[in-house]
Amino acid sequence: MTSEAYRITGAERRSRFLVTCDHASNHVPEWVNGGDLGLPSSDMARHIAWDVGAAGLAEALAERLDAPAILSKFSRLVIDPNRGEDDPTLLMKLYDGSIIPANRHAGPEETERRLDRLHRPYHAALGELAARQDDTVIVAIHSYVSQLRGRRPRPWHAAILHSHLDSRLANPLIARLREVEGLVVGDNEPYSGHLPGDSIDRHALRHGRPNVLIEVRNDLIEEVDGQIGWAERLAPMLRDILRETGL
Repeated sequence: MTSEAYRITGAERRSRFLVTCDHASNHVPEWVNGGDLGLPSSDMARHIAWDVGAAGLAEALAERLDAPAILSKFSRLVIDPNRGEDDPTLLMKLYDGSIIPANRHAGPEETERRLDRLHRPYHAALGELAARQDDTVIVAIHSYVSQLRGRRPRPWHAAILHSHLDSRLANPLIARLREVEGLVVGDNEPYSGHLPGDSIDRHALRHGRPNVLIEVRNDLIEEVDGQIGWAERLAPMLRDILRETGL
């Protein structure tokens, strides 16, 4: 199942889990500045444009959880689906040292156009998937770069982000991952997991759905082997936690 804004894999799967990937693509639609944000291809290939490796991990994890997955089909630099419509970072004009030329003079009218064609359809589809069952559990997959320009290196192999409003799934998962020898796991690092208006807030917290946001360092999942390895690590942990906690 696909549209301009998203694609859904495993729509027929019926487990409680729903896997999401907000930043699955670095694609720029043709109707946005001729399909070019004015950045060099090297910038469009890095984390400022998408979450490197996250799409492959999301699909591999969804398959192992017998769950559907929904993935965005547009770059976060076109408009960020993991931001509320009133968030000042919804349409980025500068990110990790790179100016985004096609966004530099984008005003309210252009923002509204991108919301209508991409952001809103993505969230409408995500909302429908989440509402298919009364006991949906949302697992959001993201990745992060090991070091931002001019910042300290990030020491974590993975990080679990969660809101203080609901850590039912996150806290046990952090504990399980930290049992793995040699694995450095962040708890709400390198940033907080609570962002009003983001995807988890909108589709999980407001509906009381158990949820977790999993960030994996992108150099660990750039290749298929890494994506599969992390999916095979995470899937049994998530299933066991759900069973043991009675969520």
